[in-house]
Amino acid sequence: MSTKLFESVLRPILRRVVGLLFRVEVTGKISALGAQRLLIIANHESFLDGLILALFLPLDPVFVIHSHVAENPWFRLALNLVDFLTVDPTSPLAMKRVVGLLEAGRPVLIFPEGRITITGSLMKVYDGPAFAAARTGATIIPVRLDGPARSFFSRVSGRYPRRLLPRVTVSILDPARLEVPEGASAKQRRRKAGEGMRKLMQEMIFRSHPIHTLYAGLVDAVEIFGRRHLIAEDIRGIEYNYGKFLMHTLTLGRLCARITGAGENIGILLPNVVATVTLVFGMSAFRRVPAILNYTAGAEALKNACEIAAIRTVLTSKAFIETARLGGVVEALRDVQVVYLEDLRRELGLADRLWLVGYALWFPRWVGAVSGAEDPAVVLFTSGSEAKPKGVVLSNRALLSNIAQVRSVIDLGGEDKIFNALPMFHSFGLTAGALLPLLTGTRIFIYPTPLHYRVIPELIYKRACTVLFGTPTFLNHYARFAHPYDFFRLRYVIAGAERLSEPVRMAWFEKFGIRILEGYGATETAPVLALNTLMAYRGGTVGQLLPGIDAVLQPVPGIERGGQLHVRGPNLMSGYYRDPRPGIIEPPRSEAGEGWYDTGDIVDIDADGFVTITGRLKRFAKVAGEMVSLEVVERIAATVSPQSQHAAAVQPDAKRGEVIVLSSTDGALTRERLQEEARRSGQPELAVPRRVVHLKAVPLLGSGKTDHVSLQRMAESA
Repeated sequence: MSTKLFESVLRPILRRVVGLLFRVEVTGKISALGAQRLLIIANHESFLDGLILALFLPLDPVFVIHSHVAENPWFRLALNLVDFLTVDPTSPLAMKRVVGLLEAGRPVLIFPEGRITITGSLMKVYDGPAFAAARTGATIIPVRLDGPARSFFSRVSGRYPRRLLPRVTVSILDPARLEVPEGASAKQRRRKAGEGMRKLMQEMIFRSHPIHTLYAGLVDAVEIFGRRHLIAEDIRGIEYNYGKFLMHTLTLGRLCARITGAGENIGILLPNVVATVTLVFGMSAFRRVPAILNYTAGAEALKNACEIAAIRTVLTSKAFIETARLGGVVEALRDVQVVYLEDLRRELGLADRLWLVGYALWFPRWVGAVSGAEDPAVVLFTSGSEAKPKGVVLSNRALLSNIAQVRSVIDLGGEDKIFNALPMFHSFGLTAGALLPLLTGTRIFIYPTPLHYRVIPELIYKRACTVLFGTPTFLNHYARFAHPYDFFRLRYVIAGAERLSEPVRMAWFEKFGIRILEGYGATETAPVLALNTLMAYRGGTVGQLLPGIDAVLQPVPGIERGGQLHVRGPNLMSGYYRDPRPGIIEPPRSEAGEGWYDTGDIVDIDADGFVTITGRLKRFAKVAGEMVSLEVVERIAATVSPQSQHAAAVQPDAKRGEVIVLSSTDGALTRERLQEEARRSGQPELAVPRRVVHLKAVPLLGSGKTDHVSLQRMAESA
């Protein structure tokens, strides 16, 4: 009787009132209303969720509620207006009741997390609802709620500033089904179903994220977290809240727009400081494209970058050029106009200040040129670790999609503080280390170089940072010099850009009690493709592919396990700038077709979706007709001498085709010791290098990767 009263009288009234108060927006529609068995799944942000879904979904489902949540008197009062079932999601008997409802043809709505989030992100997903869906073959409708977590009805603390009436969005996504393999045990089928439901929920979080431009994303963050929210700090010790950050963004964007044209690629030659990030966002506001130059690459590489990306203007700083001793590099850029920020700031006049204070800061969405998600957002240049660098054009869509993909699998928010010393000319340092925190309300400390191995652990300790991004090479050095208590606040340490060795992994676990989460990506994918997370972790792998990414493994002759990885997804680049056609974007394509990217990596993907990197196709040697991975060679050396650096290269040989040369910083490392380890670990004799060359240091690029080009030249000339 109460349900009929709710449908006929109360629902229209409440829908109008709640819709006006919370400015509720519903996107998408349920296209499978006629399905015989319908299961609606939703994320759980607050005590408002049930009321909002009951009012704005175009059907009358049975609400399945956790028995603990239903004890709340206000929540129970709202539940009396609808059909509901209280269950314990860990109880198999409770799920049988859900199965009965689905088989009877009743639509069912369930929160697979089983509890209201306390992080603002996805919590643990229970197996029970997934098994019920798989057993009945129900059509699943994912529904994403966004906004209730920022209300006073949520349990999120510190992640968002509380709002009395936050804007709420209800996103209805396309229907899906869970497929569970036949022949497995009941326990295995239940686990597989739970994994499928978790991935479906993560896909939902990602797909419902708005994609616009970098600048629009910044304005969204300012509105959500408030202008007083502290967001960024650098080595100068100056803290920026969102209001101050926005002011610098608009100022630099306006000044830059005055000397450049819309859509033009502008070279950025600046260090890791907050001003560099404000410049990137400022250019986005005025539809200029920052091309971030690698200041460690040398004059020839910088000239090549400016040529292929058709860069006519480079922005830099006199103080930086003097400190970094780059005067000779700047002088070599004769064909471009070099503009110093110190000179540009002097051109800020009274009209600019009035525009800023009287208009732009009040109406930031109305500022600047109109641009779209597919417009170029930044140009980065490949590291050149194995070949001549190329210009990689990343659109707003690619960068924002990758940020949304990462956010769907890990939780970051206002209580976190990221320490980022990775250079922003590297995609890992730009996307993960700078753009992601600034667009998610996560505080960030930006440090100019990752090479200060003694200083950085102390800064992480003093600044109470909770998240650290780094390459395994840098993480290894930090572990060597850090006090065991320096990293007491770290809850996420994420490694990328190169393979994480077992000695580094164990050093962090034994000394600090921290499990490093290894990821994998490429500049061309903005950059993250796969990532180990707290919910899905498998040692020795780089985790599972992020939501929205399709992958194909192409067989490689001579390699039995895995194949060459080709990927596509919304985070894929718009294309390359190359030598033959400077300034012309070449869209991505590979043997898999148009819109695919060939990573050049040989990988294996197991039954649970975890990706193992076997090696790079270019980093294989053909010794006596057999394919040998150079990474296996380096792994053997790292086991024998874990505290040293090792890198393998190939030398032509008339008899064997190619031979392997190992460069090592361990002066006592011999071929005999490597042979012993190869026999012990079951590796083939061909994986033992023919020669061992001792170096004081293995050459590195500015991004922290091994400089394989230099090593290969050394091997060939030896």
